[in-house]
Amino acid sequence: MLFHPLKDFVKGWNRVDWGQTHKVDVPLQLARSEYYDALVLPGGVMSVDSLRLNLTAIEFVRSFFLSNKPVAAICHGPQLLIDADVVNGRTLTSFASIRIDLENAGATWIDRKVITHNGLITSRNADDITAFTDQILKEFNFAMHH
Repeated sequence: MLFHPLKDFVKGWNRVDWGQTHKVDVPLQLARSEYYDALVLPGGVMSVDSLRLNLTAIEFVRSFFLSNKPVAAICHGPQLLIDADVVNGRTLTSFASIRIDLENAGATWIDRKVITHNGLITSRNADDITAFTDQILKEFNFAMHH
């Protein structure tokens, strides 16, 4: 499912230029964590920076943690977790440039392809996507069967 706070379509970024356009399935204002089993936060600087200013997005993310549902975040995605106030005491990884931000928010940051800690799966960047998706499939499948 794709979410966006204001639009019917979202456009991706493909390294140096705009990528594909995708139809939004559910506007953010209508999305509720109780409708979903898990959440994946993609990386990217522009999208995460925009979502960090959106209180609805922050509350949506926080609600997955309050419900003890699995969450995965890659690259700059963990920045949104800072604003959702859910990184304190967690061990995670991310794009290296946000390490200090995460540590200042109380996280323990480790430079590793993928880290899973208390239902949170994090990964560094697109180069680690295979390890990230493998761990998502493993963790989400486990969570949905227990």
